[in-house]
Amino acid sequence: MTYNPAQQTLLLVIYGFLAWAAEVVYFAVREKKFVNRGLLSIPLDLGVGIVFSNSALILPTMGRNYAGMYFIVFANLVITRALLGFLSGRVTRNARWLEAAPNGTGRNILSNAAAAAAILVTYLLLQPLLMVVMELIPPLVLRIFHIAVWALILLDLVAVLAAVRRGRETSGQKRRQGRMEKIAADLSRFVWERLEKAYPGISDEEKRSDIVFARGMNLDKIVWVFLISAFLGDIVETFYCRFVGGVWMSRSSVVFGPFSFVWGIGAVLLTVSLIRLKDKNDRWVLLAGALLGGAFEYACSVFTEIVFGKVFWDYSHMPLNIGGRTNVLFMFFWGILGLIWVKIAYPPLDRLIENFPPVAAKTLTWLIVALMTLNGLFTAAVLVRYNERKVDPEPSGMLEEMIDANYNDDYVENRWQNMKSAEP
Repeated sequence: MTYNPAQQTLLLVIYGFLAWAAEVVYFAVREKKFVNRGLLSIPLDLGVGIVFSNSALILPTMGRNYAGMYFIVFANLVITRALLGFLSGRVTRNARWLEAAPNGTGRNILSNAAAAAAILVTYLLLQPLLMVVMELIPPLVLRIFHIAVWALILLDLVAVLAAVRRGRETSGQKRRQGRMEKIAADLSRFVWERLEKAYPGISDEEKRSDIVFARGMNLDKIVWVFLISAFLGDIVETFYCRFVGGVWMSRSSVVFGPFSFVWGIGAVLLTVSLIRLKDKNDRWVLLAGALLGGAFEYACSVFTEIVFGKVFWDYSHMPLNIGGRTNVLFMFFWGILGLIWVKIAYPPLDRLIENFPPVAAKTLTWLIVALMTLNGLFTAAVLVRYNERKVDPEPSGMLEEMIDANYNDDYVENRWQNMKSAEP
């Protein structure tokens, strides 16, 4: 898979802006002010953008070798930052560039290692969607964009380097810096307005110690219950299949990571529906959990069959099954699970979530929602393409080419071993 120069420029701009915005948000949350550590006056992290653009040429050739991908990104990042630092030092006669990593070799290595992990995860989740976007942009528009971006970068770079060597800002850079600071200030203000709405008084240092993250039942709490339960549910079910069925079997619902959406959504439903029964007699919790769990499992089976044309579990061979989608035995298990969840598991989990650092957890919650949404959308694209390949094996477009190269039939059938066609 190859990208032309105009497409690489688009990737550089998108990822470079996201990296710049992420750093602005980080410092806005940590220090309550705008901090620009970028090279350019425009809102663009040039170094990270270059790393993304280069990696997009190499990573598609590596299949699903995620360890190898990580080391490629890490090496790319270290080399890019080193070259930028060297060049800036020679041009500006200043050994430390604005984009340089924190002082200290140990911190520099850790900073690059963490940044490489973030870059790889972002690439894996976002690149499939960007490939679709690139296919929708007319080639002429993309070429004009390519030329305009590099002209702007070169002009900005010349102005910045000239200002650094003279030791003062030119009036032109002041205007550009002012525009960038306005963008960053708006972004910083947006972050703190959202935080202030969620946690009144959080901007006051003296009141922060009294603020509790996700107190009670709210969207933040639901997101973390979903994430933790989806992860633990996948692990539990994987070991269950190993010890009961004698085989290691992936039970994940998505392409990236050990997350079972069925368990995650089920835990959310149990929490929202049964938490009000926590003080009731156990038999009522057991009955409500059984009915809710059976209905939920049945609905999930219908949804996957209608949307993807696939059946991910079939209990037709078991006694007391209901349309093969659930059965009385598993409904009883759902009831036991609901009872354990409400009486034993959820209270400590609730306390754990509320002990998270408010500002960091609030920011991470938004990131989790974005990443899990992208993960789900890409998984849907893989499954849709799996069905389409049987009718039209030739891919159309870069996204289908990438899916066919890295997520072929063998991968899909190994990832979801219980899956079978809904057609008789």
